[in-house]
Amino acid sequence: MSYKTDIEIAREAQKKPIQEIGDKIGIPYEHLLPFGHDKAKVSQEFINSVQDREDGKLILVTAINPTPAGEGKTTTTVGLGDGLNAIGKNAMICIREASLGPNFGMKGGAAGGGYAQVVPMEEMNLHFTGDFHAITSAHNLLAAMIDNHIYWGNSLEIDERRITWRRVMDMNDRALRDNVVGLGGVSNGFARQTGFDITVASEVMAILCLAKDLDDLRKRLGDMIVAYRRDRSPIYARDIQADGAMTVLLKDAMQPNLVQTLENNPAFVHGGPFANIAHGCNSVTATTTALKLADYVVTEAGFGADLGAEKFMNIKCRKAGLAPDCVVLVATVRAMKMNGGVAKADLGEENIAAVAEGCPNLARHIGNLKQFGVPVVVAINHFVTDTDAEVQVIKDSAAAEGAEAIVCKHWAHGSEGTIDLATRVAEIADAGVSQFSPLYRDDMGLFEKISTIATRIYRADEVIADNKIRDQLRQWEDAGYGHLPVCMAKTQYSFSTDPTLRGAPTGHSVPIREVRLSAGAGFIVVICGEIMTMPGLPRKPAAESIFINDEGVVEGLF
Repeated sequence: MSYKTDIEIAREAQKKPIQEIGDKIGIPYEHLLPFGHDKAKVSQEFINSVQDREDGKLILVTAINPTPAGEGKTTTTVGLGDGLNAIGKNAMICIREASLGPNFGMKGGAAGGGYAQVVPMEEMNLHFTGDFHAITSAHNLLAAMIDNHIYWGNSLEIDERRITWRRVMDMNDRALRDNVVGLGGVSNGFARQTGFDITVASEVMAILCLAKDLDDLRKRLGDMIVAYRRDRSPIYARDIQADGAMTVLLKDAMQPNLVQTLENNPAFVHGGPFANIAHGCNSVTATTTALKLADYVVTEAGFGADLGAEKFMNIKCRKAGLAPDCVVLVATVRAMKMNGGVAKADLGEENIAAVAEGCPNLARHIGNLKQFGVPVVVAINHFVTDTDAEVQVIKDSAAAEGAEAIVCKHWAHGSEGTIDLATRVAEIADAGVSQFSPLYRDDMGLFEKISTIATRIYRADEVIADNKIRDQLRQWEDAGYGHLPVCMAKTQYSFSTDPTLRGAPTGHSVPIREVRLSAGAGFIVVICGEIMTMPGLPRKPAAESIFINDEGVVEGLF
């Protein structure tokens, strides 16, 4: 049996004009800034006008640790949103924007799949409305102004050895991780060692996703620490006088992007920090606005629940005053087999024992999520090769942890495939049984917060950090940053920092390589193991297969 590809399905979509989608959730035409016929930004004026409305129910979609087999978290997010609308609920979804780096590297698109997609798919996976370019430009403007300040006399007395602000670009390029700038003589400035991060790891990206409005955005941008003097006193972006111009560059990027699903239901797609190196959630503006417009809002957090969901709970919810009413944990039979030791080439064969062997990964994620006081439903994203016996193993494993597992076939059938999941999720959300609470208190020490995540979420025995890192954390506490949450940068493939350690490992350690203060975003970044904030391309990048065919249509992007 042959199936249409995601892009073939997306190109057959019967899209409605974006004004009709806006009208569906009460956004007047004059408050939409159209980008073509099928996407638009929502004005800040309209966002301000709905703030007094009552919030709808918030549903978080997360997943087990990702595998090359694919778990379909975004696909499930879209399918659940469509399913809720199909059963008569007023629902919309909120997801992140796609980064060009993984799109041309190995991950592919980030708009769902099959008959559970957000469209226009090609534009969303390419330049979309230019938000990432605006973030890249604002970030690098600040970098240029720092070096320019030093060139013209350095009145702030910046210690060139202690400039912490790196440059960014929205592409995977390992050659830019560490480099030297300013070579070539006096006219090119002062030579110094620095590097690039990918745009999704930029503090500017995090700030845009956490800021409430333009005033809050400018304040947070100004609060960013970019360098230190010789006496170790900090230099802020506002000292460089860059915060105003950066805000101008980000003015339009701050406004959420409205698009639609294949079933013409509304979706906000806004912001895009990765969850393995950043906080992994779409913008607070998009989520809080959606909660004023819909009775149910389905959003996602990146990668596995040990990363995206943990940061959603401990960072985004803490900062924005949000509380999820239900969590949907996506799992697949194929991923359970891989966690059970089956090679990717053999995933199509029934292997009940391997599914059972991999289910401890699912069980641990369920237990971790319940620590936050939220009810959990497991969504089994169905593949045609799954057998009833294999599915039953997952259901039994979830039941043993006090969670219900529901088979979903949204990839093949759209909303029809998520009716059961949507019905159950709505029942749980409406019951008001969630007793959400972050995992740690604001007043805990920074190292204690790190240890809490490492031991209670990763189930590690210890955190390894040398005296230099511990001293840095204490200095930040003494400087008034001890109340901040922590953002763990760690491999997405394992609970540990070893990407090859599948399942539910115990007895491991979490080594901290570096800590960074994101004072504007309002968290401490903790870089663990070998994780990189500038990824590299794989041996055979997806870009090798991307081209425009004779009909002028893009091929190979998905």
